[in-house]
Amino acid sequence: MSNNEKPQPEAEEPEALTAPSPEDMIEPEKPSASVARSAGIVSIAVMASRLLGLVRETLFAKYFGAGFLYDAFIVGFRIPNLLRDLFAEGALSAAFVKVFTDYQLKNSEKEAWWLASLIFNGLAVVLSVICIAGIFLSPLFVKLITYNYLGDQNHYYPPEKAALATVLMQIMFPFILLVALAALAMGVLNTKGRFGIPASASTAFNVVSIVVGLGVAYWLAGGPWEQAVDKIAVPSDASQWAVIGMSIGTLLGGAAQLLIQVPSLFKVGFRFSFGLSFSDPGVRRVMRLMGPAIVGTGAIQIKVLVDTVVASGIDGGASWLNYAFRLMQFPIGVFGVAIGTAAIPTLSRLASEEDWCKFRDTLSDAAKLVLLLAVPSAFGLIVLGEPIIALIYERGAFDAFDTNMTAWALTAYSVGLAAYASIKVFSPAFYALDDAKTPMYISVASILVHVPTSFGMMQLLSKVGVSPERPSGYGHAGVALATSIVALVTLIALAFFMRRKIKRINGTSILVALGKIIAASVVMSAAGYGTYYLLARQFADKTLLIRLIEAFVPIAVSGVVFLAAAKLLRIGEVQKIVAGVSRKLGAGAR
Repeated sequence: MSNNEKPQPEAEEPEALTAPSPEDMIEPEKPSASVARSAGIVSIAVMASRLLGLVRETLFAKYFGAGFLYDAFIVGFRIPNLLRDLFAEGALSAAFVKVFTDYQLKNSEKEAWWLASLIFNGLAVVLSVICIAGIFLSPLFVKLITYNYLGDQNHYYPPEKAALATVLMQIMFPFILLVALAALAMGVLNTKGRFGIPASASTAFNVVSIVVGLGVAYWLAGGPWEQAVDKIAVPSDASQWAVIGMSIGTLLGGAAQLLIQVPSLFKVGFRFSFGLSFSDPGVRRVMRLMGPAIVGTGAIQIKVLVDTVVASGIDGGASWLNYAFRLMQFPIGVFGVAIGTAAIPTLSRLASEEDWCKFRDTLSDAAKLVLLLAVPSAFGLIVLGEPIIALIYERGAFDAFDTNMTAWALTAYSVGLAAYASIKVFSPAFYALDDAKTPMYISVASILVHVPTSFGMMQLLSKVGVSPERPSGYGHAGVALATSIVALVTLIALAFFMRRKIKRINGTSILVALGKIIAASVVMSAAGYGTYYLLARQFADKTLLIRLIEAFVPIAVSGVVFLAAAKLLRIGEVQKIVAGVSRKLGAGAR
């Protein structure tokens, strides 16, 4: 098949007149139930991935601490990760899923697979060029990210740290190509109703990046390396080689994230075709949807870059923020991303069928499900952040001071956790409506809020809690709080414009559910913190067993109290989940 030749639809045979089968007579599953089931599958896979991600972060904390080495790794990974978010997250997946779904419904299966091949090939070519350019431009990128815009001579980015960050960025730049192709494969499989393997791809990334990363780190370092506690001093050559080994593991983890999905791609019917055309109507449509989406996602990443610049002058600040953000990403990934991923194909289909009643119900049910899971998670991280961080991170080069500073950042991030998770549902819903411009405009406008807020909150909280140990006070927590404020503003804007677009979003139902969830979460938090306070007074020695008790016993008490409060407040989403689990257990018993 030539590059520009497009497969023609095959002639359809007349449909035979047959009696409906028993399966045909069964009432089709409601979209919201389908989304909930698919979200459950994705949540399990994402939870496994996030747990392994926490293991990965724990190893970073143990061997590299919060300072020179991990700060350099974060800066080195910032641009590849930024491009990953542009091409491999919402922009590409949402745009492709919408067009691919329409091709399957309105065109032929053959044309849909041809479109998938064109997108794969075009993406590979474009990102290969970007990766080559990025490797050569890495020194400039590092200089721009770490430039001291505040002009404070007491806080600057050391040239040795910048040199290490440059090497790490050059190694990890091809990561974007691998994970973008993996995201495209995930989009294909999701439209075919396959959610488990794509959601497990990030588990493969974590396993490979941990095992291979540590193996290469030990090999390059020539064995165990010195664990630097000083956040300012230049660490040994062996420890710098070790963090280079972890960057190689990160790159190979990206390859594993793609390769694990290849067998499933072929099982659902995908066949790779050589061909490259940026003028194909389907490709152009994906590009039209991706363009505004990339601008919108780019706006988010500009905010991340602003935070990196602001925090780069605080020794350990970038590390504390990153460790806290990883913990906050756990519930966002398990709940927000999982529900959003499961909802996109259903919302795209309902929009194509112009079934607006079911579209609204599916969107509002997804939003309420996110709030049910994210709001109590946010309250829990605020009141139990310190024992959770101590359990996960506090060992080796990561000390009690790092735990406390990371806990402050986590508290600030948690203020906006539910908003962050809800954005993962509302933003893709616009793509299902063939509208990528509204989220773009909102994201770009949010920069106007974020930049002054981030600098302002950092400056404000830098004057709070200042001590010889904390020369910058809680400035890093100000950066995190600014992120939360912007997330809340962004969600309100998305909900407002979605309501204007589809006339209503069942807002009263969502707000009533939110009020009940907050009330149950307040009771839960009081019980959880009270339990932790009593336990902390009982145990002076903080062994691993004691830390497990101090973290998990309050979590268990909190969970029981929340379920009891939810039952008393008659939170419908909890009752649906409990009923669904009971049915599953009953079926298993039979």
